[in-house]
Amino acid sequence: MDDVKRILMVGDIVGNPGRKIVKTNLERLKAELKLDAVIVNGENSAAGSGITAALANELTSAGTDAITLGDHTWGQKEFAAEIDSVANLVRPGNFPKECPGKGWRIITLPTWSFIVANIQGRIFMQGADCPFHTFEKMLAEMPKNLPIFVDIHAEATSEKITFAHYFDGKVTAIAGTHTHVQTSDAQILPNGTAFITDLGMCGPYISSIGRDLKPVTKRFITGMPARFEVATGPSTLEGAIITFSPSSPHKACSIEPFRLKEPLP
Repeated sequence: MDDVKRILMVGDIVGNPGRKIVKTNLERLKAELKLDAVIVNGENSAAGSGITAALANELTSAGTDAITLGDHTWGQKEFAAEIDSVANLVRPGNFPKECPGKGWRIITLPTWSFIVANIQGRIFMQGADCPFHTFEKMLAEMPKNLPIFVDIHAEATSEKITFAHYFDGKVTAIAGTHTHVQTSDAQILPNGTAFITDLGMCGPYISSIGRDLKPVTKRFITGMPARFEVATGPSTLEGAIITFSPSSPHKACSIEPFRLKEPLP
């Protein structure tokens, strides 16, 4: 029987605190948890909005094997000209076809390969085509013999859940991102796909989903605009560990939520 692979999918990395907890711990976690690959969502890496090629390379040097994005893909204006230079990164595949970047890639590691794909929801979000129709087209282009890990970056839990059941059995894992709050529904769907509605985040947890509480609270109370800076303080690193056998690449063996939480000072 072939060896079971272990993949950690990590939730949205928020600003410098999120990058720091990843850089500080990822190589150790890969060894301790016997991980074969790590996929992270990096769309909030640059001060809470977007990413740059330099930050993507920083995350790769820290031990990340693939990076997914979301609605803040273009949060840093220079990134549109940089995105095609980052070989292990994908942005939502249902962005307009004129956008640079790719919605899925084959990630080739020394001993094995996998596919990472990215899709964005439409409920309470803007700027994306139908995730169902688009991902069907993306899936038809992919090699059939490789495991496929999908990040659905979406606001509505119902959209993520429905999407996962629609593609159950056709991919190895579907993990939701965007809400920054880890859900408790990690499961293997009836046809074998691993699923969790949201992986959570990497960032300061004394916060409002990674942002400083003071301006967010003021906005809720007054309705007045405010700049939401990334919070400071101890961080959490959240995600899920998915296992599968290469002999059945589109059927997961297990999915387990993961959380590493820095202590309060």
